[in-house]
Order: sequence, then structure tokens, then C-alpha cells
Amino acid sequence: MNMNDNPAIDALLNDYPDQDLGLGLPAPEAAPAAPGRDLPKLMRKIPVTLTLEVGEARLSLYDLAQLTSESVVELDTLAGEPLTIKVNGTAIGRAEVVVTGENYGLKIIDIAGLDLDQLNP
Repeated sequence: MNMNDNPAIDALLNDYPDQDLGLGLPAPEAAPAAPGRDLPKLMRKIPVTLTLEVGEARLSLYDLAQLTSESVVELDTLAGEPLTIKVNGTAIGRAEVVVTGENYGLKIIDIAGLDLDQLNP
């Protein structure tokens, strides 16, 4: 089989029009340039998970196994202290818990600057 007859290889080579791949093949023709994309605009559409972290506690596996429905675990956060806001696991600010209708909500106290317009392609 001749490598020049393989459409899968041709498709891969089209991804590298400006590089010499050292295969002894003629360079593929350059594809037309893709229209410019607005990265900040695209980033605004990516879904993220926002969580409010109450606190944490360190305990042994033995102590974890002893927990029951009536157990109380003391956390490292003081009562009334602002809680940590996280986006996909990364802390971005602090907030307080509020009630909005029948649901809990959060009231932002401070938040890190999340300016997507500063992302340049």
C-alpha cells in the first residue's frame, strides 16, 4: 500500500501545512485561513460549576467509619464567617448564605476579577 493513497494520513497532514514532517512527501496545499474567533465571547458560553464551601475537617478513617446520622463534625470555619466561593474547585471569592424564596442563595462579599475580555487569542 502506498502511503500517498491513504486519506486518513492526508487528513492528518492537512493539520500541519507549514511543517516539514520528514516523510519525503510533498507539502500539502495550505488550507484557507479560518475566520477569526472571538475567544472571550466563546469562553462566556462554557458552563462551570459554582460551589460554596462551608469548611473542612480532618479525621481518621476510623472516625469516619464511626459517623452516624446523629454525629456532629466540627469544621474549621467559625460561625458567621464568610464562606468560600469556588468555580470548578478553584477559590474565587467569599460569600454569605441567604434565603431566596424557598431556596438557599449566596450574597457575594468579595470576588476575584473574572474579566474574560482580557483573554487575547
